[in-house]
Amino acid sequence: MKKPKPDHFTKTLAKAEVEEETRTSFFTPSPNPATNLLITDIVVRGASSLFRQRIEKTVAKASYKDEAAAQSLVDGRTLITTLGLYGASKLATRSPAGLGIVAGGLVLKTLYDRGKSRQRKRRRNTDPE
Repeated sequence: MKKPKPDHFTKTLAKAEVEEETRTSFFTPSPNPATNLLITDIVVRGASSLFRQRIEKTVAKASYKDEAAAQSLVDGRTLITTLGLYGASKLATRSPAGLGIVAGGLVLKTLYDRGKSRQRKRRRNTDPE
């Protein structure tokens, strides 16, 4: 069966739909949706990276009360630590089960650190000087 040719009305309507789809606004700077998504991704990743770095420095300063020690803690990460943090964040963001695993690991690590701190404190209090 032969495909029917579009009439003048159909061509005009199709042209209007294409123009409507490609109209840009403040939130869509480009008529290409892939470009808009790329721009958005770069902006969001950049902003979240700056926010994360600021929060890390603030937490480190609050923990150490010494700006130089806090800066060395943030800047002194090894490649293994960076990859581990990246992997844990990916695992936590991919599924609720991954989030549970990572959160559970963080709770266990916190409890372990507190236990070690209490042991050191007890040893200091019971050791004769």
